Amino acid sequence: MSMSRKSYPSDVSDCEWALVAPYLTLLPEESAQRTHALREVFNGMRYIVKTGAPWRWMPNDLPPWEIVYQQAQRWLKAGCFETLAEDLRVILRLAAGRGAQPTAVIIDSRTLRSTPESGARAAYDGAKRKKGSKLHLAVDTLGHLLALHVTPANADDRAEVGRIAKAVQAETGENVKIAFVDQGLYRGETSGRCR
Repeated sequence: MSMSRKSYPSDVSDCEWALVAPYLTLLPEESAQRTHALREVFNGMRYIVKTGAPWRWMPNDLPPWEIVYQQAQRWLKAGCFETLAEDLRVILRLAAGRGAQPTAVIIDSRTLRSTPESGARAAYDGAKRKKGSKLHLAVDTLGHLLALHVTPANADDRAEVGRIAKAVQAETGENVKIAFVDQGLYRGETSGRCR
């Protein structure tokens, strides 16, 4: 990697870049519109993600925060990271001797404490005695993420399981046959079904 700046621990390695670059290239690298190397823009986004720093605190030797923010929004809108995660999951499953798509998933939720930035998303979860947001997620039996969504902490797990199940089936092409769930959270009349 040839850079005129000192590297940050969050910088992408050559091997990582070789993997992610095809997913991030929305325009040719030599595009007249591009004023900053795509790898450096990605390094800027990784710096923000890894450190948790506000966008405006981007170090001066990385591309300007506005450029990195706008490109990150383009990548998000284009679904670049979802496609990368899906392909990686398939590769890891095949390497483990499993089928490309799972037939079983694990569904659970977790309440995270809120921050002042949580705004309307923050609510009180009486069962966990926390104010915050709730992550509802599904992973395959190897632990690879299939679906995730965030709700206020007071959202009922039974009411959300149907939404997660639909997302899992959309992600796996209706391949999932069984879901493992926490019986205490998901049992009851309002439970969704994995169809």
